[in-house]
Amino acid sequence: MSSGFNTDVKVGEHVFHVQTEDRGPHHPVIDTVVYQSGRILHRRASNYEQDADATAHTAEELRRRVEEQHRAVIEALRSGALDAEIASAEAATHASRPSGIQVQLLNPGSWISAGKVSLELEVSRKADRQPQAGAAVKAVIEGALDHGTHTGTSDEQGRVHILFPLPPLGKGDLALVIQAQADAWKDEIRFAMRTRAKNPAAGAAQ
Repeated sequence: MSSGFNTDVKVGEHVFHVQTEDRGPHHPVIDTVVYQSGRILHRRASNYEQDADATAHTAEELRRRVEEQHRAVIEALRSGALDAEIASAEAATHASRPSGIQVQLLNPGSWISAGKVSLELEVSRKADRQPQAGAAVKAVIEGALDHGTHTGTSDEQGRVHILFPLPPLGKGDLALVIQAQADAWKDEIRFAMRTRAKNPAAGAAQ
C-alpha cells in the first residue's frame, strides 16, 4: 500500500479514529474507515482503476487524492453530516449484542511508538457499561514474523495495560487483534495495519 493517513477526531465527548489507505496497484481503491473503540461506524471507498494507467496519475497525485478523501471524511464528522449513519451503526451494534463484555482500545492513534506496542485497554459490561474486573485480555499482531501472544487481566476499573516490543513484520496483511474473555463472555476488536509502514499509527493528517 503506497500511502495512508490516521487521525483521531474529537466531536463533542466522542473520539473517532479515521484511517485512510490506498489499497495498492492490485486493488486500486482509496479506503476510508471511521472507527470508535475498534468498531467500524462508517466506510467510504473510491475506485481509481480507470485512472491507474493514466500518464498523469503519479504517486504525488494519488497521495493528494488519498489525503483529500481523508480530510473530506473528517469534515463530514465534524459538521455532523455522518451523525445519522453513526447513530444507526451504534444502535445496530447494541441491538445485535445486548449482553456480554466490550473491550476498547483507549489509545487507537498512539498505540505504537519507538519500536514498542503500548495498549491502553478497558473492558466493560454491555448491559450497564460498568467496568468488568478480572477479564483475561490478550493481544497479537497477525501477520508478524513472531506470533507471540501478550496477555493481561483487567483491574477493578476494567483497565489493562499491555506493553511489548514491536515484532518483525511480514509482507502480507497485518492486523492488531485484541481479545477479552470473562466467564462465558468474549469480545474481539482488530485494527488493520499498513504492510509497508514501520509505524502504522504515525503520519496523521490534521
